[in-house]
Amino acid sequence: MRKLFGTDGIRAVAGVAPLDPTTIYAIGIALGHSLKRTFSDPKVLLGADTRESGSWIAALVSAGLEHSGASVTSAGVITTPAIAHLTRKHGFAAGIVISASHNPWQDNGIKIFGSDGYKLADATELRMEEEIFRHLRGLASPDPATLPAPGVDPELRREYEESLLAAVPDLNLKGLKLVIDCANGAASAIAPELFSRLGGDVKLTHAKPDGRNINDHCGALYPQVVAAETKSSGASMGITFDGDADRVLFADANGNVVNGDAVLLLAARDLQKHKMLTGNIVVATTMSNMGLEAALKRSGIRMLRAPVGDKYVLELMQQQNAALGGEQSGHILFPHLATTGDGLLTALVVLDLVKRSGKTLDELCADMKVFPQVIVNIRVTEKRPLEEIVPVAKAIRAAEEELKDSGRVVIRYSGTEALARVMIEAESEDAMRRHADAIASAIRAELGV
Repeated sequence: MRKLFGTDGIRAVAGVAPLDPTTIYAIGIALGHSLKRTFSDPKVLLGADTRESGSWIAALVSAGLEHSGASVTSAGVITTPAIAHLTRKHGFAAGIVISASHNPWQDNGIKIFGSDGYKLADATELRMEEEIFRHLRGLASPDPATLPAPGVDPELRREYEESLLAAVPDLNLKGLKLVIDCANGAASAIAPELFSRLGGDVKLTHAKPDGRNINDHCGALYPQVVAAETKSSGASMGITFDGDADRVLFADANGNVVNGDAVLLLAARDLQKHKMLTGNIVVATTMSNMGLEAALKRSGIRMLRAPVGDKYVLELMQQQNAALGGEQSGHILFPHLATTGDGLLTALVVLDLVKRSGKTLDELCADMKVFPQVIVNIRVTEKRPLEEIVPVAKAIRAAEEELKDSGRVVIRYSGTEALARVMIEAESEDAMRRHADAIASAIRAELGV
């Protein structure tokens, strides 16, 4: 069982274990030693989102890497998928992103990609953890204020932008009016230039990061914000990213949020039309709506469910040789285009699809009947096995028994935050809310902050 790494790297409040200076320095050392087993002269690519803690965390990680014999190149403020792409293209031994994705500004994190552009396997993370804990028993970290910042290569960001445009070579946004919410995050460094080159009438919002406003009532955590702006401004479509831009959500012209499930549906049908949907399979997660499964089935497409986390979606996709997968939250995987979820790439693919179809976004998704679904997040003090907590287990069993033929019950801990997530889906909205409230109340009473 991993203790530091969650479903998307290491994440915590910046400055607090496991993102205290000593642990961060130890992470760099452990990664460097891991890379030295394969590379004689490992070179590592580093990037970060816009949080104010990013610079000192990057300096400490770099110091740890250099202590163990690796060298570091920085791409500066850049998206997570950009680091994955550039790591693979240029043959870096690893890529590191300093980001806490959709978390508030006080948090930060360390995401690591292998030389192939994919996130590290669980077994590799576990081996690194063992070394990190050994170092913590006697390691003293340098003062981050005394460390030089790694040198930034500005060409890397421009190169990534060119790769995005190359993925949709015929895309022209003429005739479209767009609202784009950059979440005051990493997309702010790329989206303005990228979309200006594609034409169209583009309004950028939340693209002025100050180190503390990332994800602050904007971006993919608050898709209703871009949806309202899209409707009020008479735009054709809204696009909203999370802090490190590895996920994206949309809004149609009527102000309706279009989530990752709907994107999977329209992308699956487009790939199927062009005979690129291998095996007529789409990989989603346990959180994806039953309405997506039903709509895909009407098109002769089978949906498989993976555990939550884009790395687990990718694992199942690779096992099944699937051409498309993703999460309701907006991580969409196109393995023929990228090794990881990429919000900017997905936005361009969806825009290209809309332009080619001659239809609006809501028309493309119109036949997906969404089952009533609620997700309740409960902040918890610890992550004890829920099946061992009698009142919680009893509430879950009651929901499963009533909804076995007309809904779904998914209860899990977040892999990136101290949260328990209660997801109930049912034909009856009353039953959905009743059971969600009962389970959430039981968890709150036993584990709540």
